[in-house]
Amino acid sequence: MKRLVLALCVMVAGCANGQSRIGGSDAVNAVPGIELPAPDRTDLVGGGRPYLIGPFDKLTINVFGVEELTAQEVQVDASGRVSFPLAGVIEAGGQTPNEVASIIRERLRGQYIRNPQVTVNLRETVSQVITVDGQVREPGLYPVIGRMTLMRAVATAKGAGEFAKLEDVVVFRTVRGQKYAALYNLKAIRRGGYADPEVFANDVVVVGDSPARRLFRDLVSVAPLLTAPLIIALQN
Repeated sequence: MKRLVLALCVMVAGCANGQSRIGGSDAVNAVPGIELPAPDRTDLVGGGRPYLIGPFDKLTINVFGVEELTAQEVQVDASGRVSFPLAGVIEAGGQTPNEVASIIRERLRGQYIRNPQVTVNLRETVSQVITVDGQVREPGLYPVIGRMTLMRAVATAKGAGEFAKLEDVVVFRTVRGQKYAALYNLKAIRRGGYADPEVFANDVVVVGDSPARRLFRDLVSVAPLLTAPLIIALQN
């Protein structure tokens, strides 16, 4: 587990407009504000990386010279699969378009078409996803469509589990190369204690998972009654 950089970006409720300190010799600097920094374009879209097909992406598949198999539009289902005539069900999730084209080509070759020429193109992408993990009913990757908040992200994963610790929800985010973690209390958000924070593509939300909360152990020990998010910067 990455060690904390306690002197950076630690935010707690009740701070004045200047920095304050909590604790004794191992005090941490508390600064105003209760929001994680928002990612910029380079954080959301990594340049130079091959696109990997994900759930709900829409593809256009063409088999040259076969009219019935040309301009076929298919949508990847929630489990990452697509179905294509004669080729059957294909595990497209996590594959590049070229890799899916190769799978279709091999399944059509010989039995149906002597030398098939197959292309797969992205028609509509849902590349912006968040990870929701921990004590939720359906952990996984979920598309970020429009504005999504922390509460909505948990609801998208079918809600927290029966015994989930709603006061222990951690959001991990990378902004301009700096990694952050923020501790939230869903119960406090529901009561209106503070605003439901926005989450962004590439965020990782961990609900009620003790290993994630251990990052905040030292800080919570000196400020056990948190009335706002607690935000820290991590060493890269």
